[in-house]
Amino acid sequence: MDTNHWFELLGFICMLIASGFFAGAETALTGASRARMVALEADGNKMASLVLHLREKKEQLISALLLGNSFMNIFASALATSVLVQVLGSTGVVVATMGVTVIVFIFAEVVPKTYALMHADRMALTLAVPVRIVIALFSPVTITVGKIVGVMFKAFGVDTHGHSETAHEEELRGAIELFKESEEEVPSDQGKGAMMRSIMDLADVKVEKIMIHRRSVNMINLDLPVAQIVDEVLHSAYTRIPAWRASPDNIVGVVHTKLLLQELRHCNGDVSKINMPAAMMEPWFIPESTTVFDQLQAFRRRREHFAIMVDEYGVVTGMITMEDILEEIVGQIDDEHDVAVSGLRAQADGSYVIDGKVTIRDLNRDLGWSLPDDDYSTVAGLVLFESQRIPKVGQVFNFFECRFEIVKKQRNQVMLVKVTPLSTTAPGLTQHKEAYA
Repeated sequence: MDTNHWFELLGFICMLIASGFFAGAETALTGASRARMVALEADGNKMASLVLHLREKKEQLISALLLGNSFMNIFASALATSVLVQVLGSTGVVVATMGVTVIVFIFAEVVPKTYALMHADRMALTLAVPVRIVIALFSPVTITVGKIVGVMFKAFGVDTHGHSETAHEEELRGAIELFKESEEEVPSDQGKGAMMRSIMDLADVKVEKIMIHRRSVNMINLDLPVAQIVDEVLHSAYTRIPAWRASPDNIVGVVHTKLLLQELRHCNGDVSKINMPAAMMEPWFIPESTTVFDQLQAFRRRREHFAIMVDEYGVVTGMITMEDILEEIVGQIDDEHDVAVSGLRAQADGSYVIDGKVTIRDLNRDLGWSLPDDDYSTVAGLVLFESQRIPKVGQVFNFFECRFEIVKKQRNQVMLVKVTPLSTTAPGLTQHKEAYA
């Protein structure tokens, strides 16, 4: 080969490198983690800010990089064909077509794109400035192409809007699930994935799903003698206790132990002189349809952490505290007054004896199950809703790949249920329903 051929070969190699640059830049900038870039931008990284700016105009970004990549590939093919035709004659066209296709495929597409996928964030930060220059140079062409493509999409009714908020949320949820799968490899991280998923669910969960039902709420009858009321408050494990007159639905205040102690001091320890209204706070009533996220914000805004829930008829259904919301995120929080029994006892045969009041959400979180809770909140509610009857002790039902056996019942209330998974996998959402005595 003469000198011209060597120059053409050198040009072919340069075109190949440039094509690899465009291919790798496209993969890196489109595949880089947006969350990672946002975090780096918050830390003052200017390159991360530039990457986010380039991604905002994704049509121009893709057009410029594809234009550069296509131009380099075609130019490289032309140079290789020119050299091989002069050297090999007419057979050079076939050799050039086959050889250039393999070389471009490997060295200008597969290699740079694979490397970019493996190091997307780092490459995106490195190539942000050169790509910005390329986009500026090709802007007249890319803008024109963008308008033509937009007209075509509009003609065929194609939605050209970007990701919706739902799509971003689903992407984040997917990342959390991937993190949860990797937790087993890092013991110090165990539980973090469940907490992050719980935080994502706060806006979708109603407070009625995590409330303390009125049957379990410790309340004070203000019609009792003051001495008896004081005795009940001092022997209670709680600092705030709802107080009612005439009927438990007529809650008139919340007795606060600190205010009660202040009253005792003002009365020099004479219980008969205590002014009970002065020892109480104004009750805060909320609808049970409030979401957990909204209630958390309300607690912070009002600087309170105790609320009483009522249904659509104004009937008291239960109460919720800041601790209940925190437990929805981090799991059970026990203090010196909490009972050790959580309502869930594992059996040697792989089954579980569960208190009917245990919520489905707690069960799913503790055992990694996926039982639905759209129409009920507790295990007892699941059995009643799915069976459409008041079950008897010893009766057995199969729901959602689980065997539910009624162990204990008090009047019409299911107290204990023995739950046995029917498969080696955790119960899921696939409904399999069968009832038998």
